[in-house]
Amino acid sequence: MPLSMAKKGEVSVIQNVCGKEETKRFLESLGFVTGSFVTIVSELGGNIIVNIKESRVALNKDLASKIMIQIQG
Repeated sequence: MPLSMAKKGEVSVIQNVCGKEETKRFLESLGFVTGSFVTIVSELGGNIIVNIKESRVALNKDLASKIMIQIQG
């Protein structure tokens, strides 16, 4: 499922990053690579703030929808 659908506080693992090559490179430079853990810190109007690799990153809804995740139970 896309990261944009995750709920606050859920820990997820990135499965895949979709989109154009430049979008993939941009997200990978921020740490969004396959196998990384990501946690939603807050969400407002579809825009989210996440913890990834000990950093906080803000993403708009479009970018968050390009990151495919799996929820860790």
